[in-house]
Amino acid sequence: MPRSVCSVSGNAVTVIGIDPGSRVLGWGVVREASGVLHLVDCGVVRPDARAETAFSARLAYIYRELAAVIGRLVPDEAAVEQVFTAKNAASALKLGQARGVAVAACAARGLDVSDYEPRLVKKSLVGAGGADKEQVSFMVGRLLNTRPDWALDTSDALAVAICHLTMRRFARLAR
Repeated sequence: MPRSVCSVSGNAVTVIGIDPGSRVLGWGVVREASGVLHLVDCGVVRPDARAETAFSARLAYIYRELAAVIGRLVPDEAAVEQVFTAKNAASALKLGQARGVAVAACAARGLDVSDYEPRLVKKSLVGAGGADKEQVSFMVGRLLNTRPDWALDTSDALAVAICHLTMRRFARLAR
């Protein structure tokens, strides 16, 4: 689907970061202009996780809600955290399916999607790949010059967006 608005102008770019999950999916949109990060918007998608709700209905809800966010905020690129581990095989499969739905929602809107390992995201923000969620949230708040009052899933999503912008800047400098 062609995008009607493009906010890449000169050196400014807007990125949606996504922390996938089948119960809670975090998202955050960050704009970088002249090397300065700006929080555009952020939140979570929480499908009905009751036992009687079909898993396919939860996935459809994630897709619709994320597609609506993308349509409203019109990011230029997307960054999604990779699936790394889960408690068991069934959990890993569900997480992978939720991640696939998130990638599909981005791709359906014409966004290039980049993948980042959780350890790289943490290392790029905190300096340690084993940082805990609270440390990541603290650094996200510092980098965006705000006081984090959102869910940790949202902090993780914003961290993915910031990591993408950092990697993008490094790639540009390397050329």
